[in-house]
Amino acid sequence: MFELKTYIKQKNQIIDAALERVLQGSHSSETLVKAMKYSLMAGGKQIRPVLCLAACEAVGGVPEDALTAACALEMIHTYSLIHDDLPAMDDDELRRGKATCHIAFNEATAILAGDALLTLAFEVLSSVPPDDGNQAVRWLKVIRLISEAAGYQGMIQGQMLDIASEGIKLSADALETMHRLKTGALIEASLASGALLGGADRRQTDLLSDYGRKIGLAFQVADDILNVEGNPALMGKAVGTDRQREKSTYPSVLGIQAAREFSKKLVREALQALETFDKNADPLRGIARYIIERKR
Repeated sequence: MFELKTYIKQKNQIIDAALERVLQGSHSSETLVKAMKYSLMAGGKQIRPVLCLAACEAVGGVPEDALTAACALEMIHTYSLIHDDLPAMDDDELRRGKATCHIAFNEATAILAGDALLTLAFEVLSSVPPDDGNQAVRWLKVIRLISEAAGYQGMIQGQMLDIASEGIKLSADALETMHRLKTGALIEASLASGALLGGADRRQTDLLSDYGRKIGLAFQVADDILNVEGNPALMGKAVGTDRQREKSTYPSVLGIQAAREFSKKLVREALQALETFDKNADPLRGIARYIIERKR
């Protein structure tokens, strides 16, 4: 019987070991590397890299073939969290139960640590020696996918919309657009990247991208709900901050119960996208359910 907790733990260990190897040979400033590792190895859920490996498995690929992409995705996600926590952005002091990077070090070091993780992600992505022309094309597609998802038409655009919308009551459509960019874009790219590196055909890639779109939005809805009624001790960060910053969220726009129902609907649709996949996609099915059941 498939056990999601065990699966995620095993994948976390593989990802952590690979991230350690990447940073071991660094000749950069000791303080800078410490700040990078402080946030990168902070015990997060690593949902994006796990999804990347799981998508590779779902199409019959070897997950190790997608490990480099998985590491790059976690670096990019971590950079975004470091910058998101800065005083100029959300000004948060806790992340994953620890002081945020700019509190543990200082603001300038946190900015540089985020910058370093972002650029290191693409250094790592472009360092894979392709065995043949087809593999080289696949990696080029993956680099394009991830850069678009993380860039000014993806995650960064979503963050900009989030900042600009503080104090403004957004419509449900505008809120969905913002979160599909801010949270969903990188999650969708994680699935599509893993699929490509696993040798997926066009239909499989499209179905996994659709799954990624659904769970990416469901993840954000669940986050919004946890910000209202989550347990700070379990979450490792403060709750109620969205209301303090006058942010539009799914509970504030739809109401808490309707938001909960919406997240369940998204997960049902995500699971439908996996109907043609065999048991190799069970980790993806488990992750979809976990997203709205989690407490942190």
